[in-house]
Amino acid sequence: MPLPQKNRYPRNRQRQRRPQRRPLRRPNKPNPKSNRNRQKPHHLGRRQHLLHSRRLPHRPQWPPGPPPASQQHRRNTSIPHRHIKFWGGLALKTQDGGKGLVEDELRAVKNAGVDVFFDTAATGLLTDPTSGAVIGVEAVNNDSVGVYKKITIAAGAVVLAAGGFEASPQLRAQWLGPGWDCARVRGTPYNTGEMLRIAQRDVSAKTAGDWSGCHCVAWDADAPVDSGDREVSNEFTKSGYPLGIMVNRDGERFVDEGFDMRNYTYAIIGRRVLQQPGQVAFQVWDARTVAWLREEEYRGKVVRRIEGASLEELAEKCAEVGLADPGRFVECVKEYNASVEDGDGQKRWDPAVKDGLATKGLAVPKSNWALPIDKAPFLAVKVTAGITFTFGGLAVNPETAAVISETTNDEVPGLYCVGEMLGGIFYDNYPGGSGLTSGTVFGRRAGRAAAERAGKSGRLEPL
Repeated sequence: MPLPQKNRYPRNRQRQRRPQRRPLRRPNKPNPKSNRNRQKPHHLGRRQHLLHSRRLPHRPQWPPGPPPASQQHRRNTSIPHRHIKFWGGLALKTQDGGKGLVEDELRAVKNAGVDVFFDTAATGLLTDPTSGAVIGVEAVNNDSVGVYKKITIAAGAVVLAAGGFEASPQLRAQWLGPGWDCARVRGTPYNTGEMLRIAQRDVSAKTAGDWSGCHCVAWDADAPVDSGDREVSNEFTKSGYPLGIMVNRDGERFVDEGFDMRNYTYAIIGRRVLQQPGQVAFQVWDARTVAWLREEEYRGKVVRRIEGASLEELAEKCAEVGLADPGRFVECVKEYNASVEDGDGQKRWDPAVKDGLATKGLAVPKSNWALPIDKAPFLAVKVTAGITFTFGGLAVNPETAAVISETTNDEVPGLYCVGEMLGGIFYDNYPGGSGLTSGTVFGRRAGRAAAERAGKSGRLEPL
C-alpha cells in the first residue's frame, strides 16, 4: 500500500527537484505560411479582444511626453509579472468596429441562406384581424431597374431593429429640444424614426425610456452635416479633450474636461458643445500631450489641425475658422495655466486613472489631468456636436424583447424590438461599449423568441 503523499520520500533521501520554468522569450515574427500561426475562425465571426496596457512599477513620467511603448494598447496577454489594466474603463471592443460587426452579420446571414432586401423601406405592419398578431410587413422596394413597387413580406414574427430618430432634424427638435436640429449626424441618414411611428400607429406600441436624451459626442466640425462617412467612420469623433481644454467661440472654457474617464463622458460632451454659441468649440493642447492623442481621430488626413508656435499665433489661426475673440482665447488659456497645481510630489499626471491633478480657483474647474498649456508648439481642433442615437424607444418584455401594447399592456403577438429602438436602457448618459452589450443580449432573446414563434406558425421549420 503506498504511503501518504507527505511520507512518500524518506527523510534521508533528496526529493526530486521541480522542473524549472523556461523563461519567456519574445516570440519570433509569425510566419504567415505556417498553419500554426493561422487564426481559427470563431463561430461568432471576428474576434472580440481586450483593450489593455502593461503597467510598469513606476509612475508616468513628469512632465508627460510621448507615450512609452509599455503604455500602448497591445494584444499580447502573456506578459510576465505585469499588472493588466483597462484604459478608460473600456474592456471590450470589436475588431474593425461597426464595419466589422456588419461584415460578420452579412456573412452569417449568407451562410444561413437568409434573403436580404436592400433599398427596401417598410411602410406598415400587417396584423391578423382576429388575434391582432403581426404576420408580415408592407414595404416599398427599388428593383434592379430603379422602379419602386409595393411588396408584402409574410412572416411568422417580425423583429424591429431600425434605430432611433437621430437622423430626423424635425424629431430631434421636437423631442430633444431647441438647437438639436443643428446637430451633425454621425452615422446613417436613414434612422429617422419611421418604424417607431409605424409601430405606434399600427399596433399601438407602448413607448419607454428617455425621449429627451441621446448619445452625442464632440465631432469634427468639417464632417458631413446629415450623415457620417462610411470610410472614415468613427474617426470624426474627437475624444481627446481630457488631455487638454475646450473653449467656445467666444474664447471661454465651458466644461470640466476631466470630471470622469473618457468612456463615461464622451457620449454627453457633445450636448455641452451644442449649447455653446454657434454650436462649436475648440479643443486645445500643447507639446506635452499632443503625442497622447489617438492617431485615428487626430491625424492630419482626417482632421484640420490648427497649429501655432505661440498661443497668440494659435488664436489668430483659430479666428480664421470661426473663433470670435482671439484675445479672450489667449487670456483664458493663461488663466487656466495659472490655476494648475505645481506637482508637489504627491500627485502625478496619469491619464489611465483619475489622478486628482486639478485646477484651483476657476469658475469652471478641471478635476483631473490638469496640465499647463504653455509648451510650444500648440494644437487646436474645431469641433461641433455629433449625435449617434436617441435613447427613447419602445417598451418590451425584457425576457423576450416582445413589444408591449399601449392599449392592453400585454405583448403584441409576433412583434419584437431590439437595438436603439428598444427604450428604457439609457438615461442621461451612456458608458462606452454598453450599446453592443444591449444589442447582443436583447438581439439574442428576440431572435430566439421570434424563431420559436415562427416555427410554431408553420412559416419556419422548427430549430
